[in-house]
Amino acid sequence: MTPDKVRELSDEELVGQGRDLAEQIFRLRFKLAMGQTEGTQKLQSLKKDVARIKTIQRERQVNSENKQK
Repeated sequence: MTPDKVRELSDEELVGQGRDLAEQIFRLRFKLAMGQTEGTQKLQSLKKDVARIKTIQRERQVNSENKQK
């Protein structure tokens, strides 16, 4: 997911997307521990997507705090 696509999402969509990604990471880690998959590249991309979502959420929080001042 590109940063531009993440920025287009609403706050509620970002929260939902973050939950979905966290669940996918959990399941993928479980499969890796069980030796069922070789999806380390997928795990890295999911982690990066979570980081992008958290970054955009933080940007929005900082912008709203600055507007209140």
